[in-house]
Amino acid sequence: MLVLLILHLVAALLAPMLVRRWGPRACYPLALAPAATFGWAVVHTGTVRAGGAVVETYPWVAQLRLDVALRVTTLSWLMMLLVGGVGALVLVYSARYFHAGSAGLARFAAVMVAFAGAMLGLVVSDDLLLLYVFWELTTVFSYLLIGHSTERRSSRWAAAQALTVTTLGGLAMLVGFLLLGRHAGGYRVSLITTVPLPGGGYLVTAVLLILAGALAKSAVFPFNSWLPVAMAAPTPVSAYLHAAAMVKAGVFLVGLLAPALAPAGPWRPVTVAAGLVALVVGGWAALRQTDLKLLLAYGTVSQLGLLTVMLGAGTPDAALAGTAMLLAHALFKAALFLVVGILDHSAGSRDLRDLSGVWRTAPGLAVVAALAAASMAGVPPLVGFVAKEADLAAFTGRPVVLAVLVVGSALTVAYSIRFLWGAFADRPGVPATDVERPPAVMLVPAALLAAAGLAAGPAAGWLDGLLRPYAELLGPVEQGLALWHGPTVALGLSGVVLAGGVALHLVRGPLAPALARLRSPVGGNQGYEWVTHQFDRFAIKVTGATQRGALPQYLGTVLLVLVLVPGSAMLASRPWRAGVVAWDTPAQLVVCAVISVAAVFAIGARRRLTAMLLVGVTGYGTAMMFVLYGAPDLALTQFLVETATIAVFVLVLRRLPDRFSARPLRSSRWVRRGIGAAAGLVLAGLALVAAGARRAPSISLAFPDLAVAEGHGRNVVNVTLVDIRAWDTMGEISVLVAVATGVASLIYERSRTGPRPRRPRPSRDRRTVWLRGGATLQERRRSIVFEVVTRLIFHTVVLFSLFLLVSGHNAPGGGFSGGLVASLALAVRYLAGGRYELAEAVPLGTGTVLGAGLAVSVGSGVVGLLTTGEVLHSTQVPLWLPLAGHFHLVTSLFFDIGVYLIVVGLVLDILRSLGAEVDRHIEAAGEPARGLAVERKGEQR
Repeated sequence: MLVLLILHLVAALLAPMLVRRWGPRACYPLALAPAATFGWAVVHTGTVRAGGAVVETYPWVAQLRLDVALRVTTLSWLMMLLVGGVGALVLVYSARYFHAGSAGLARFAAVMVAFAGAMLGLVVSDDLLLLYVFWELTTVFSYLLIGHSTERRSSRWAAAQALTVTTLGGLAMLVGFLLLGRHAGGYRVSLITTVPLPGGGYLVTAVLLILAGALAKSAVFPFNSWLPVAMAAPTPVSAYLHAAAMVKAGVFLVGLLAPALAPAGPWRPVTVAAGLVALVVGGWAALRQTDLKLLLAYGTVSQLGLLTVMLGAGTPDAALAGTAMLLAHALFKAALFLVVGILDHSAGSRDLRDLSGVWRTAPGLAVVAALAAASMAGVPPLVGFVAKEADLAAFTGRPVVLAVLVVGSALTVAYSIRFLWGAFADRPGVPATDVERPPAVMLVPAALLAAAGLAAGPAAGWLDGLLRPYAELLGPVEQGLALWHGPTVALGLSGVVLAGGVALHLVRGPLAPALARLRSPVGGNQGYEWVTHQFDRFAIKVTGATQRGALPQYLGTVLLVLVLVPGSAMLASRPWRAGVVAWDTPAQLVVCAVISVAAVFAIGARRRLTAMLLVGVTGYGTAMMFVLYGAPDLALTQFLVETATIAVFVLVLRRLPDRFSARPLRSSRWVRRGIGAAAGLVLAGLALVAAGARRAPSISLAFPDLAVAEGHGRNVVNVTLVDIRAWDTMGEISVLVAVATGVASLIYERSRTGPRPRRPRPSRDRRTVWLRGGATLQERRRSIVFEVVTRLIFHTVVLFSLFLLVSGHNAPGGGFSGGLVASLALAVRYLAGGRYELAEAVPLGTGTVLGAGLAVSVGSGVVGLLTTGEVLHSTQVPLWLPLAGHFHLVTSLFFDIGVYLIVVGLVLDILRSLGAEVDRHIEAAGEPARGLAVERKGEQR
């Protein structure tokens, strides 16, 4: 089974390339993936018929006890046949449905195959959490398929509605899964369906949440509005997703969990009531449709309601009838959707008011449609009749449900006749429709599905043996599947259903006014639009009330919540431990006092620059605390981060007023001081609580030994970053790249590489120009001393950054610290020579530097994979150089080089955006610059 999933993934990845090479004919080889699923299911028929199960389990997330647990029993085997068989036929059909050059064909082919793989994973998952993963994948892929025609607003709206409804239902279902798994002691379906579950409100809540997701996915009342709208999708999508695959996911889940949850209080009432409403409402709505595709869509809603009743009833006979109807529905409804697609292609319309006499010009298509529609109506000897009779027989002891089933089934017969009459019959006053001969590649898949429905009827006894093991999970079956049971109540009711459906069709003329008047006062689409509109209005009101654009208010609100909620709980419980040591040396007390005084004065500062410097004092004081506690690596990093932060602050302050506003600063100063002090006390208390709450030894106690033995370095901090917790660092540097992109996107109006100065023509004296950008600055803004100092220290600082990079594995330093040192060197160069000088110092684009850093860090994981079999695992390589002698190179150095480049790229992006680009904005606006040199506009051009 895992091989089948991988096959679908590979096919989906190859699909765009195949479509570019072969066009629509690429659908033929792509059909082999779902065909392999069908073949696998056929091969394992004997195991399923004997009531056995095919099980595969692969470790996944051991800490969560989550495995890739795959299991196939009767119900999942049946779904595999449908997902694989119908999927393969639909892809073959698509090879002629689409023409060469069709917009989005490559995307359609890839997503279609990927959807088939996701649906396969859903039906074979034995773990509820794994099932949910595939469940959401089908939601996303169906969204892409429904919205295939991106240029049409109706397609985009339909895709968004399907995504919204099914995703919300899926989220509710996930919570239900979590509750059910905790209640049952595990998430394996094979476990949940075999152990008795304790009742109570906990189980009731889980059942209701799971049913919400299942009903939403299968478009059962009250979530039935999205399915008809989804008919904006291409016909192959409708034939597969909305007849054989996606919409079956909900009823499949109902059938999967019914053996365990049917005895739970709300299960039967909810499934039976919702299903019966959908059965009648969908059937009645289908009689009003003139679009053949919409007629089938509302008929699907009706049939899905019937399936929900059958599989949710929780009785053996109903379960057996439900699985038979599951098979029959997929066969006849997929065939009818394909027929509609052929009509649309050949006749140019699918409106029954425009079609007339098609049975004369396309008799083969008419025969296929008649077989499929007869199975949908329950006409013997097709499989639809076998399933319908079994449905009625399963509820002979429940008269109310049985009466609704008879009414809904009669409506099914009526709209089945309406479909055939509207698509193929002669219509008075309507000229005969000119229909092109349908291609065999399009007609054969529909014919095979219709023929399968015809063959399965007489083979009902054999079919009973295949499906009975599932029904027996609920108890002994009283009446099996058969084409003829003799004169029974169910047979008589089947006759009543057929007669009633024919009568409804014959009185369609007088019935038309009633059909027009008898409808819900608020349609499903209107209800959806109203709900979404109300959510939009609510969101606007909440945003308007809370998002006022005042950062102090946001921060104050966050800190107040921190003080009131965790702070109150901490005061009430007093969980901190006694005997806390206030300080180890008097120097720590002095540094703490300096930090506190600087923080207090920063609150009262009127000038922004003063406040920034005072905040910097708190940062440097924190670095001193690291020094006093014997953490030189952390101290070095803190010093560098604080220095870089001050540089960034200086760049930002150029665009802000010199002073803070007097109001409301003065009136709220003491309030802000109080909030800050309270937040500090709460955080200090939380730190004490966290330190005292540990019950097991910290894993960091093993880091020093692991750093030497596994990471081959003595600097525990750096080895932790690049080896022990390299995956965490990988995520952090990815965030840094995203931050750099976000900062630039807010500021840049043009290319991010920045302007480059014109190089002066070579002169005879060949003098070396150290700072080319200096010549572009105004004379009154230049500082000769600053430029000379920059010339003297720049290259030394860069070399020092490389030293920190290389030596950081055994001494204080590393890629992060080295990158910050190199970045500060670039900042000094910018301050001395302006933006042209920065472009001269680093002639590369920022994206190139960031991308190279991320590529080097990620690529270093391959080195560990090749040498040790583990990604991002360090290896020590012995080397010898003539001058250096023997030494060892640790492969994690390459990871550190990537970190180095990313830090340099991030700061370079900040310098070019908040520095160079803001310079250009200031000059364009004609504003005087504060604090930094302004370049001559003549040179700018």
